[in-house]
Amino acid sequence: MAVCLRRALQSRSLLLLRASRCVVALSPSSYLCPRDPALEEASVLGIRGGFFRVGSDCSLGSWRGFAKGKKSNENNDEKIQVDPNFGPTVKSTTLSQMEAAIVALSRELSKLRTGRASAGMLDHILVETGGAKMPLNHVAVVSVINSKTLSVTPYDPTALKAVESAVISSPLGLNPTPDGQRLIAAIPPLTKENMQALCKVVAKSSEDVKQSIRRARQKDSIKKVAAGFPKDDIKRLEKEIEEMTKRFVMTADDMCKAKEKEITNG
Repeated sequence: MAVCLRRALQSRSLLLLRASRCVVALSPSSYLCPRDPALEEASVLGIRGGFFRVGSDCSLGSWRGFAKGKKSNENNDEKIQVDPNFGPTVKSTTLSQMEAAIVALSRELSKLRTGRASAGMLDHILVETGGAKMPLNHVAVVSVINSKTLSVTPYDPTALKAVESAVISSPLGLNPTPDGQRLIAAIPPLTKENMQALCKVVAKSSEDVKQSIRRARQKDSIKKVAAGFPKDDIKRLEKEIEEMTKRFVMTADDMCKAKEKEITNG
């Protein structure tokens, strides 16, 4: 009997030593993990002072860390995901929009008549032929005879009347006359009133295109992703866009000044 009791006490002592290596006593503020039989046995043998935790498998962060309001590593490592190609994409989009604004300005300025003949001054006129409306330069060849006279020759001679009607109804104030299979259009001189009115139209076109160019800078898009990029990269991108904007605004100014000079010197 004594031998059996001694063996039982020895086995419990060994169990206690084995359990003490993997058992950590925590305060009641800690979390609970499911206990195993070894922990229950250790508790019976007198280990007290709170709940139990085994190893680090159940560890979610120390109680001290939570008390100070620290976030888990997972939250600390979380970052805003941004497109690494955002900068080149913004510059490419901005460039295409500003170029489109300049093309539109060039088209509008070409519609304004000056005292000097220009082959492109009739490009915007639409001619109705074959049940469809097409730009005049798609149905006829326009050439300059001299500084005051244009020649318009339709590809299809049967479209001569349609071309003549389209030119007369345009706001250019031209009155072409038939000459065989072509039209001869004399460019009448501009009056002072005409010049002033045309210069106002040029100034309005200049302001409109500048607004379009500035809208293309995409400042709002850059601000939305600013938090996800280094400040130096954002500043560099904004500087490049601003330089691009100034360059296109200057181009628009030069085009409009040239058109005003053409009108006044017609």
